[in-house]
Formats: sequence, C-alpha cells, structure tokens
Amino acid sequence: MTRLFGTNGLREVVGEALTAPFVTRVAAAIASFVPAPATIAVGRDGRTSSPAFARIVSSTLVLAGHRVVDLGMLATPAIQYNVPRVGARMGVIVTASHNPPEFNGIKCIGADGLEVPRETEEAIEAAVDRGANPAAPFSRIGSVRADYAGGDRYLDGIVGLVDRSRIEARRFTIALDCGNGASIPTSPELLRRLGCRTITLNAQVDGTFPGHLSEPTESALADLCRVVPAVGADLGAAHDGDADRAVFVDASGRYVPGEQMLALLARDAVERHRGGTVVVPVAASQAVEDIVKPLGGVVVYTRVGSPSITREMQTRKAVFGGEDNGGLVFPAFQLARDGAMAVAATLDLLARTGRPLADLLREIPRYTLVKEKLACPAEFRDRVLVRVTESMGSTAERVVTTDGLKAYFEGGWVLLRPSGTEPIFRISAEAKEPARARALADLGLERVRRALTELGAPP
Repeated sequence: MTRLFGTNGLREVVGEALTAPFVTRVAAAIASFVPAPATIAVGRDGRTSSPAFARIVSSTLVLAGHRVVDLGMLATPAIQYNVPRVGARMGVIVTASHNPPEFNGIKCIGADGLEVPRETEEAIEAAVDRGANPAAPFSRIGSVRADYAGGDRYLDGIVGLVDRSRIEARRFTIALDCGNGASIPTSPELLRRLGCRTITLNAQVDGTFPGHLSEPTESALADLCRVVPAVGADLGAAHDGDADRAVFVDASGRYVPGEQMLALLARDAVERHRGGTVVVPVAASQAVEDIVKPLGGVVVYTRVGSPSITREMQTRKAVFGGEDNGGLVFPAFQLARDGAMAVAATLDLLARTGRPLADLLREIPRYTLVKEKLACPAEFRDRVLVRVTESMGSTAERVVTTDGLKAYFEGGWVLLRPSGTEPIFRISAEAKEPARARALADLGLERVRRALTELGAPP
C-alpha cells in the first residue's frame, strides 16, 4: 500500500504529484470511507491552487451522495473547531500548512475536531490503491451549503476563554504578521475584539507568499523584528500559512525561540491547574521538564506531529501540549495546534501578571537548540535511519527511538529524524553550552551525510 499521509496530512508539489486526477482519487477514497449520506465539512487555506482543489474535493463528495458544508478559507484550527459544530462526520482541509508555495495537500479531521488517527489514513490510502470510486444515482446526489459563520464561531470561542476585560484594560499594541495566509480573516479581528491596537504585516491573502516564506522562522520575520520596537509594540506575533502556529517577538524586537514559549505556557498551565500532564514530542527542549516538574507537572513524550500529541493529550487528559515550532495546544479550547489561541493565551498571561514577555522569559531555563536539515529522498530515509542508529547507538549514553533517533551524550542530546512532510532529514541538538549544541548538531549532520553517501543517494 502506498503511503500518502505524512506527519501532518498529505503534501505534494502542485502540478507534479498533486494534480486534479490525483486529488479526485483521494477525495473519492474519503467519500468511500464515510458511509453516505453524511455531512462533511470542507475548508482551505490561501494557496494559489487551494480554491480549485477544494472544489474538486467538494464535487467528488457530492457526487458520492454526501452533504458538504463549505467553510471557505479559514485557518486550519478554525476549521477543526467548526467540524463538530456544523455536525460533520468528517472534515477535509486543503492545505500545505508551512510548506513552500509550490506545495499543497489534504488533511482529514474527525467528527470530534481532532486530526484523524493513522488507522483512518491507512484506510483512505487503501481505498486510493484499489481505485475506490463511489457514485450516487441521480436521485441521491448530495449538496453543498456555504457556511460563512465559521470565523465568528471560532473567535467567539477564543474570546470566551480569556479575560477579555483585563486584556482590554492593558491597551496592548501588537504587531501581527499574517504571512499572507489563512489567519487574515480571523487573527486581526481577534485582536480588535480584545481591545488591542494592531499593526499588520503581510495581511493580504497571496498564495505565492511574497512577504516571506510560509514558515515563520527567525530569518523570515526580520521585518516584524524591526517593526515591533519601531512602533512601540508590546509584542509581535506571526503565523504560518494555515495559522496552526504562532511565534513571538518581544518588545525589544527579539525573536523568541519556540521552545521558550512552549516552556513558558506549559508552566502557566501547570501552575493554574496545580499540576497536570504536559505532552510534547521527543524534539522538545529539556526546559519544559525543568520548569514544570517542580510544580507537580508530568511530561509525556510522543512522536513529532500534532496527531500524536493531541491523541496522547486526549488519553491522558493533559493540561497543555505542543511543539517547539509554535504549534501549541490548549485543551480547554480544543485539541488542535492553534495559532490564534496561542496569541490570546499569551496576552491573557501578560495581562494577568502585569509583566512584559521578556521579563517572564528570564525565568525559563536557557538551553541552546540548534536545528539543521539535509535533503533526503523519501526512498532513502528509512535506510538512512538504520545506518545512523547503528553508527551512533553504540557511542551514546542513552538512545530513544520514539521517533527517529534521539541520542544523549555528555552535556546534551541530538535528534535525527526523517521529516514526515518534506523529503528532508531533520537534525536537532540541544545543550546548555552553545558550542556543545553546535558540536552535537554537526555530529548529526556528518552521520546523515555519511549514510546518504554510503547508500548512493544523489548529491
């Protein structure tokens, strides 16, 4: 069976692997998985191909006898929030999240608003392989109903979960970088509802991402880092293309690494709940454990990717979870990575404590986290992982194979993991000392390069 879905949905290059016939086959497979007639929600991001692919998905579902609720262009977490609220049996999102502009993809959401488990993806992949093509007779053709209330419904939920009056009283100034993506209908409006003075950057939908690449890395947010102190903002925030992530800039214009925000908001959740479980991936910083354990918190590690994190959070009734890339999960709202909720929760924390973000972050244990990546053809990644596990496993103090290879050495660790969304190998290394973190990352890079060479991968 051909594997189509990666860590966070199916993602391919438009016009190459991702074509109209291929999307039709995937949509037909989804239609065959859900017994007709059923209500299925369809939404999309702002990529150039998303309107066309969303129409293909909707039309295929309708011709199979399903009732489609068209949520239009919304942030991925807004679509997830709406799936159970429109009574949908499943949600289908046309998005490639933070991938470069030439990509697009499909993500499936369960009736509960969570990303579907791997077993569901496997069933859909099997249906694609066997060429499932459900077709309803003319008397049972489905329908499409547009729902334009999804954004307001989502924002009402977020605002109801924070102390709106206290945030309004602070009269925050926020610089918001929408990244030309799907946050534009909701995040600026959220800040307006919370009484913030808002300066927006890249706040026009453009699937070519002219402002900067869709992934909100430090280099991509150079303009935001300059704007925040220039306008006297209290905070800067930025989303990726589908707004399931939020990253921050403090009042001085310093880019805040995602691992620091993950630890800060984990501490806040554990403090408010007087304990509780926090779920993070194996790539998460040691700072999370350092900060929550003294407060009675327990840290549980999973594979990388929001489906693994949110399912584990559901099982363990966790108080918080997320990843160090800005994908944060607030279970009191929904079990989904949520960029807008992260912005609101951060403002709520600042208003509650009366302290600036930079001041709060000084209390978080500091580690240096180095991230690198190497191109790795998909057909080589499993063999590369076997090679690096053999070469590093015997010299490490301890190894963890929850996802890829995490090898602990004196003073830090290095994680080598094939990406589930791109043809690359990700290398992360962390240590207290910057030089040690750099050395561990270089060790990981060297071992992956060596394995690729030995296996005959193209340069």
